[in-house]
Amino acid sequence: MARISRISRLDRPQVTPEIAARYDKVFSQRGNVPNMFRVMAHRPEIFATMQDHFAAVLNTGTVSTRLKELIIVRTSQVNETPYCLASHTILARSLGWSDDQLSHLADWHTRDDFTAAEKAALRLAETVTRNANAVTDEQFAELRAHYNEGEIVELLCAIGLFNYFNRFNNALRMEPTRPGEGGCEAPAAAHAEAVAVHGLE
Repeated sequence: MARISRISRLDRPQVTPEIAARYDKVFSQRGNVPNMFRVMAHRPEIFATMQDHFAAVLNTGTVSTRLKELIIVRTSQVNETPYCLASHTILARSLGWSDDQLSHLADWHTRDDFTAAEKAALRLAETVTRNANAVTDEQFAELRAHYNEGEIVELLCAIGLFNYFNRFNNALRMEPTRPGEGGCEAPAAAHAEAVAVHGLE
């Protein structure tokens, strides 16, 4: 069955200048403005703080973005979230995870192409996503063997953030974002001007 989003997405002309600037920044980085962002823009304060938190979780600390994207994919697989899987599987692949690893990620515990540290992170993603109360002392000891306390915080924040995103997007039947989507007329106008002035294409 086709997914039809339950809440409208705001295009660039419909948002405040501050949010439009955020749209432009995202568009320049990704080539679109994610549908989830454009839905959250109905509440600009939530959108702005969510975007800042998202960037902090993914791009700061000492756990690699590569590993964070792996556990984001596994979290989204467990939650059966097509929206998040559509973009983060691509991101994980671009960071070096293979199609075979990502397609058969549920079998991580039997594979020899994940390290013990990566397996501990994947186990954490599955356990927390299914029932956070089920994280045992033994599992936590396994984590401590591979990660310091700050890194465990990073892993849990990535898992927790995408449990939030997964539920938000599943409840709204969010459609995956297509390339170029987002109503970012300013970057398009700038590109057209560059073509006219410099002959760039």
